[in-house]
Amino acid sequence: MASLAITLLCISSGRAVGHGHLDQRQQQSVNLDRRMIEPSKQQQPRSNGNFRFLNDITKPYFVESLPDVPFDLGELYSGLVPIDKGNKSKSLFFVFQPTVGQPVDEITIEVNGGPGASSLEGFFQETGRFIWQPGTYAPVVNMYSWVNLTNMIWVDQPVGTGFSTGTPTATTQEETAEDFIKFFKNFQQMFGIKRFKIYIAGQSYAGRYVPYISAAMLDQKDTEYYDLRGALAYNPVIGQFDYVQQQVPAVPFMQRNANIFNLNASFMEDLESLHESCGYEDFIEDYLTFPPSEVQPRRLFNSTGDAHCNVFGMIQTAAQRLNPCFSIYDVTQKCPLLWDVLGYSTDLKYQPKGATIYFDRDDVKKAMHAPNQTWSLGSLVPVYVGGTSGPEEFGDLSANPIEHVLPQVIEATNRVLISHGDYDMALITNGTLLAIQNMTWHGQLGFHSAPSTPIELDLPDFQNAEVYERNGLSSWKNGQGIVGIQHYERGLMWAETFQAGHMQTFYQPRVAYRHLQWLLGRIESL
Repeated sequence: MASLAITLLCISSGRAVGHGHLDQRQQQSVNLDRRMIEPSKQQQPRSNGNFRFLNDITKPYFVESLPDVPFDLGELYSGLVPIDKGNKSKSLFFVFQPTVGQPVDEITIEVNGGPGASSLEGFFQETGRFIWQPGTYAPVVNMYSWVNLTNMIWVDQPVGTGFSTGTPTATTQEETAEDFIKFFKNFQQMFGIKRFKIYIAGQSYAGRYVPYISAAMLDQKDTEYYDLRGALAYNPVIGQFDYVQQQVPAVPFMQRNANIFNLNASFMEDLESLHESCGYEDFIEDYLTFPPSEVQPRRLFNSTGDAHCNVFGMIQTAAQRLNPCFSIYDVTQKCPLLWDVLGYSTDLKYQPKGATIYFDRDDVKKAMHAPNQTWSLGSLVPVYVGGTSGPEEFGDLSANPIEHVLPQVIEATNRVLISHGDYDMALITNGTLLAIQNMTWHGQLGFHSAPSTPIELDLPDFQNAEVYERNGLSSWKNGQGIVGIQHYERGLMWAETFQAGHMQTFYQPRVAYRHLQWLLGRIESL
């Protein structure tokens, strides 16, 4: 995940909801958690001894094994599917893993952000069946894999991302969303998928992808192939990210985490003075209210004209002087950097001698039916080509999601979850809340009550305690405790996550698993 000045990475990375009975919800959590830590019992082929989606058409996509992954992969597919039938010059790359739990007629799509970040990060380090984390010698089984609950597909999109092929020509989200739904229908027809409930998840810049792809599906009015039921966005770009989600909340964020930044008192006083004189303090006081006072004025941060008010950049620069390995994606990160098999580090340059980037290996490409091209976690070319005048200055000329498409998705599904990790500075928790408070859905502006309900992960039923102990998880008897704050109004669930950076499924996988349970309708409260 590059510096925000270069790219915003995903995911990498979710609804009519009420509040169920606590005992029933907790019991369900116990049962689902038990499924997570006994994956070996769920890996048997189905459908009379055959894999559910394996046929003559899908056989060329079947993945027999992956280099250096010492596990039975079960039913796993990957490869390229064209956007337009008969034209392979523009194709999107996917990895498809059917659930290892009970078969379900639903599918969850995960896309990374960037723009141009490969979704293979999510497959290999966050939500896939096994994960190879930075600094580790080999992959391990992921007890929090989303395939425990649902069929999963990770997609490299738009064109120009990861293993996708073709020359980027898009200038808007509408164009890339149209590409995606064409690809997805072609994928479903190959795999014999119809009338599946569809859920879409993503992180960071995918805060734009997810609503636009969701809205494009809804616009098709075709439940045979586009039966969208909900969406989830982690640490998302949904509003005026450079001003509302970065500059405005930067100084209060620094103050709340003063022991992490360790900045000197005089510098902090200068920042606090700028926070006031640049109008950020008044902006928070006026608009981070419940219910909202009014629609917020549109303000974009001008890096030249507003340079003296660039408190976000000042904090980042000062933090990096004290901690050379400081990362806006996780402000708790310290040196030394850990080698990452996907090639990511804070400065995007660290690669030990002799190390290889996993998905750029020839043997891995062959195993995954990938094209013979350089793979990079971040795109090597701009995936939007609309110049630098777009709202996000990434060549993407579309409106911010809060203006139209995100409300459309909430109103159609009543099952949308937006979540933010508190150790993320690339986008800041209160900045995302400010963006929500500037969005109108179901005829009303923002949340009317301030989020306050705790998210607590516990295991009150110990009748299966031996299962946890047998798997070396005896500490789970006490649960994980309070891990965040939740709030639900009019079809939108907000979830603040404690001790999580930009990629929540990486930093807090068990909490993210609970988010998915809610997205899929397995539980009615977090």
